[in-house]
Amino acid sequence: MTERYVLALDQGTTSTRCILFDRRATVVAVVRGEHPQSYPRPGWVEHDAARIWRDVQKLIRRALRDARIEARQVAAIGIANQRETVVLWDRATGVPVAPAIVWQDTRTDHLVAGLDAGLITERTGLPPATYFSATKVQWLLANVDGLLERAARGEVLFGTMDTWLIWNLTGGAHLTDVTNASRTMLMDLRTLDWDQELLDLFGIPRAMLPAIRSSSEVYGTADAVLPGVPIAAAVGDQQAALFGQTCFAPGEAKCTYGTGGFLLMNTGTTPVRSRHGLITTVGYRIGDEKPVYALEGSIATAGSLVQWFRDGLGLISTASEIETLAGGVTDNGGCYIVPAFSGLFAPHWHSEARGVIVGLTSYITKGHLARAVLEATGWQTRDVVDAMNADAGLALTTLNVDGGMTADNLLMQIVADVLGVPVARPMVAETVSLGAAYAAGLAVGYWSDLRDLRGNRHRAGRWTPARDPVQVAREYENWQRAVQSAVFFTLRDDPPPTK
Repeated sequence: MTERYVLALDQGTTSTRCILFDRRATVVAVVRGEHPQSYPRPGWVEHDAARIWRDVQKLIRRALRDARIEARQVAAIGIANQRETVVLWDRATGVPVAPAIVWQDTRTDHLVAGLDAGLITERTGLPPATYFSATKVQWLLANVDGLLERAARGEVLFGTMDTWLIWNLTGGAHLTDVTNASRTMLMDLRTLDWDQELLDLFGIPRAMLPAIRSSSEVYGTADAVLPGVPIAAAVGDQQAALFGQTCFAPGEAKCTYGTGGFLLMNTGTTPVRSRHGLITTVGYRIGDEKPVYALEGSIATAGSLVQWFRDGLGLISTASEIETLAGGVTDNGGCYIVPAFSGLFAPHWHSEARGVIVGLTSYITKGHLARAVLEATGWQTRDVVDAMNADAGLALTTLNVDGGMTADNLLMQIVADVLGVPVARPMVAETVSLGAAYAAGLAVGYWSDLRDLRGNRHRAGRWTPARDPVQVAREYENWQRAVQSAVFFTLRDDPPPTK
């Protein structure tokens, strides 16, 4: 019998991965391609959606070639994607009508300021923020000539990246899943359907919206690249990581460290409303079963801060160098970096905040700055964990981690130190891709049930707290003061772009 595999497309903010998994969740082949982000104005972040689709096709072909398999050996395709990013395209031609507006983009902060926070949070579980999709769509409809009228006639379609890829893979299926829909600020958490009052509030025609489906079911078959292969899962990347970490029981939590940092806790089949600045979201839904909800704390800038340290400042030539550089000093020298490049996300929610570096003296070297970069991820994680403990009424005992940044052992030790709990990394660090594969495999019977998936979990690394808690507490107070500086220092008028 010919061996079969599940293919996961992990479409992230700065790169796309195509990974083939076998039944033991072993990686058979992995290929990766970066795509550029555009910053046409301060606070604006854009992607070329057409390029992303072209790259996806190339990556799929490369993955099959590297694994030396044929398309007929792919049992299913699962998609994990950067959430909230908005693509609008022409129904007839399939061509995007504007650059994709990325989740990090803050151009709509003036639209967010006047929103009814009570209504939006009660319906969607989300606080009004530039992070989510609704105001991005609203902005495009208002700023591209004729777009609103065309959208009302159903000539222009909206989707997050999962919808865009499914549309292209299937040749026209227009749908999304509950996890991605729950991030638009347009879906009612109770009905799992688009909320008409919110659509009216943002001026978004229902005709342009995709159908909402579960996270694990067959949506159709591919007619491009992998003809006849079922498209059987779509999961927002952070919910995919929750699934890939097999956090199937209430109270189980994970944090993914990639471009941003995202901590999710399974809260079961009843949504838990946050009182401490977290997001209530859909964790996943398998077929016709009840949806599973989650609390989420979102950190806008984690790995992208390392990328800025490399590309923006030129202090390192590769991302991996930061661990060596930061390890050359014993502390941050009193320097703290608050990377509010896209405002502050959970639990603060200040979209107007801007990044700051505080505590600079002539003593500070690039080693201290490198350590402050890594510690910024640790302190932001602490902010979210404290809020999550308060909402859930319990104390986190272990943090399950995944994502590309977990390869940095010094960072993982920093996180364990600032949280005061062990940090555990699974054998497969890229659990976003694994979660998409699991959801797709379940839909087609490649794996039998959730117990089958748990049997594949193996731990690869564990870090325990090693620093004096009193010293950590003192530094955390310094971090909180630095955060207040970021909130205080807001640009009243963003400067014009420079060449």
